[in-house]
Amino acid sequence: MMKKRSALLLAIVALLGGSLLTLVLMSYPGVANQTTSGEGLLASVTGNTQQKNDLKKIETAMDLISSNYYKDVDKTKLIDGAINGMMESLGDPYSNYMGQETAAQFEESIEGSFTGIGAEVSSQDGNVVVVSPIKGSPAEKAGIRAKDMIMSVNGESLQGLELNKAVNKIRGPKGSEAKVQVKRAGSTELIEFTIVRDDIDLETVYAHMENNGVGVITITQFSLNTGERFKEELANLEKQNMKGLVIDVRNDPGGVLQVVIDIAEQFVPKGKVIVQVEDKNGKREQSKSNGSSKSYPITVLMNKGSASASEILAGALQQSAGATLVGENSFGKGTVQTSYDKQMGDGSLLKITIAKWLTPNGDWIHEKGIKPDIAVNQPDYFSVAPINKEKLPLKYDSNSTDVKSAQTMLRGLDFKPDRVDGYYDQKTEEAVKAFQKQKGIEATGEIDEKTAESLEAALIERIANPQYDAQLKRAIENVSKDI
Repeated sequence: MMKKRSALLLAIVALLGGSLLTLVLMSYPGVANQTTSGEGLLASVTGNTQQKNDLKKIETAMDLISSNYYKDVDKTKLIDGAINGMMESLGDPYSNYMGQETAAQFEESIEGSFTGIGAEVSSQDGNVVVVSPIKGSPAEKAGIRAKDMIMSVNGESLQGLELNKAVNKIRGPKGSEAKVQVKRAGSTELIEFTIVRDDIDLETVYAHMENNGVGVITITQFSLNTGERFKEELANLEKQNMKGLVIDVRNDPGGVLQVVIDIAEQFVPKGKVIVQVEDKNGKREQSKSNGSSKSYPITVLMNKGSASASEILAGALQQSAGATLVGENSFGKGTVQTSYDKQMGDGSLLKITIAKWLTPNGDWIHEKGIKPDIAVNQPDYFSVAPINKEKLPLKYDSNSTDVKSAQTMLRGLDFKPDRVDGYYDQKTEEAVKAFQKQKGIEATGEIDEKTAESLEAALIERIANPQYDAQLKRAIENVSKDI
């Protein structure tokens, strides 16, 4: 097991969302050491005339602002703003800057306990977009999904905010509420979630054995200890005479490159490629396996929240180890980042995309993702929007998106409203009465706040039950037929 500091570091990476991003380059030949000597921000500026002119231009702009602006100017904010502007001009949601204050808060979070909603986010065109909710987190339980765009938190708009400032508004103390408004593709109205912040589980690997000899290992993120934990759980399953394996990386936002390479080596035959990293000059470095293949069949389970390192694992096992991919198209993050802090010299930090990664066959999956061999979507109720409590009660002859959500929930819980188009007809009323009777609520046939909360709680419980997980069941079936 790794030290607590390391575990918390990776938790912040994945859960604060955006301060440090999803594929961290720890060590890779030909790429990892692309840093400049010196400790200062301008250490790389030497005798190049153009560089000196560019630097002079920046200094002139700062002097003009400081001398002529009608208010006193905080030069630290001016410099931070200039660097943020440079990072934003790259148009890359995975390259960003943390000023002294944000970096200090980051260090404090590492040393203390971490709480939050449990969703990794990135910045795209001035909007905060969910890369993935973390498995078992408050965000996932509330219904936040990959690709959701977070518009506001507790009434404060996040649009146009620098990512770290947006993240600071999302996070908060344990037990506090975050009222999050989300824009979701396919929905014409904003969806509101009330999420109670909590401690985030730092365990990254879970495993169990199915009755038919199929082992299931779930990886929630690729932290520094994930490789060792994976080896432990795999060895434990193999001791139980495992006949086939499902590796579940759904809603896994990624993590450390070397960790995913270490895991892939346990399945990819010696000499075969796991991943390729290509720098700005087109030079590629291949990571080849030093491991060996397994005798049992393997299926990788993924969804649209599987990003970066998860996609490296899926691509490596599919193309170099003959594994089958089941589920949904993955997120599509094909770049590698590294961070620079010593070069900044003042406690701030720069996170820069330095390369792209490719699958063993040379595919760059950025913004496209990896297609599954067997496509399986979860039932509609897995992604249903919560009911807006401010528009209650819902009753006979009404028509709204909230009614449609309630109908989807009722159908998912095996009550039969007969329709899911948003019109509250007699069958919907009967289904609501049946649900209310089952839960010991007065059977009015109307959806009040208590009924709405009970519906949502019952649905969350069902979604968490593997018995109703269509993707997992299909993955297990696929492995079983190959045993």
